[in-house]
Amino acid sequence: MDALSHFLALYAPSGSLDVRCHLNAPWELEHQREAAGVATYHVVVAGEARLDLAGHPSVLLHAGDIVVFPRGSAHRLFAGSGAGADPAAPAPTPTTAPMPTPTPRDVPDAGLPVRVKANGGGGASCDILCGRFVFDDAAGHALLAALPEMLLVRSADKPEFCDLRALIAMLRRETGAMRPGGAVLVSQLSSVLFGLLIRAWTDETQALQGMLGALAERRLQPALLGMFAEPARQWTLEDMARACHMSRATFVRLFHQASGTSAALMLLQIRMANAARWLARGGRSIAAVALAAGYQSDAAFARAFKKHFGVGPGAYRRGPQAAAYA
Repeated sequence: MDALSHFLALYAPSGSLDVRCHLNAPWELEHQREAAGVATYHVVVAGEARLDLAGHPSVLLHAGDIVVFPRGSAHRLFAGSGAGADPAAPAPTPTTAPMPTPTPRDVPDAGLPVRVKANGGGGASCDILCGRFVFDDAAGHALLAALPEMLLVRSADKPEFCDLRALIAMLRRETGAMRPGGAVLVSQLSSVLFGLLIRAWTDETQALQGMLGALAERRLQPALLGMFAEPARQWTLEDMARACHMSRATFVRLFHQASGTSAALMLLQIRMANAARWLARGGRSIAAVALAAGYQSDAAFARAFKKHFGVGPGAYRRGPQAAAYA
C-alpha cells in the first residue's frame, strides 16, 4: 500500500451528499459555519455559480469544479444577484428595477436519495451537489485544521482528473432518478470523493505543507511508508534516511523543505491519529494502545496524548467520538 493510501485509511471521513440544487438565476444560498470536524463541499455539475468567502476574493465556479471548506467556514453561493466579494469593483448603476431573488425551496419528496432544492428564477440554470465530510475523531479534526480554509479543484478539461469527472457523473445519475440501492451508493461514492479530491489537490498544488507536503515528495515515500506501517517502531533519523537512500543531513533538509516540519513530529502525528482511532473503537486496553503507538510507559503515552488532543486517553475513550463506532 502506498503512503497516500495509508493516509486516507488513517483519516478516512464518512461522506454524505445531502442536497441537489436545480437553480435558475437569480438565486442565493447562505451556508452557516459548521461544527468542528465537518467539512462542507459543493460540486458544480452544470452551469456557473459565484462563491463568496470572507477574507478571500470572489470566485467564479464552473461545471466540474469541486470546492471544500475543511474548517466548515461560512460562505455564500449565488448567481445573478449581489455584487460579489471584491470591494474594489464599483457597484453597477441600476437602469431598471432589480430582479427579485426567488428563495430556493425543497422540492416535495420524490423518493430520490437526496433532497432537491429548486427556485423560480428565469435566468441561467445551475446544478450543484452539496454535501459534507464528517471526521468523528480528534485526529480528523486536527487534519482539517491543517488544511487551507478553502480547497478548490477544477476538473474540467484535465485528462489526469478523468476519474474525478467519472465520479461526478455517477453522483449526478444516482441523485437524479429512483434506482435500487441509490441511497447507499450515493453515501459510499461521496466518501470516495474525498480520496479523489485529496489526490487531485496534492497533484496540482505547489505549496503543500505538513503531512500532505511530505506525501507529495516521492523521495520521502519509503520513510513515510515505514512510519505508517510500523508506528510502534523506535524510529531514528538514521533509520528513515537509510530507507530513503540519503544521508541524515539530506533527509532532514528535504523533509523540512517538503513539509515545513520534522520527521519526528510527523511520526508523533501518525502515532496519535492511530491511538485516537484505537481508543474510540474500543477492543484494546489503554496499555495495549500505548504499546501499539510506540510507548513503553502508560504514563508517557498519557502525557503525549493529552498534550496532543487536550484530554487524556481515558477521558477520550469515554467521549462522544467513541459513540460513533458503537
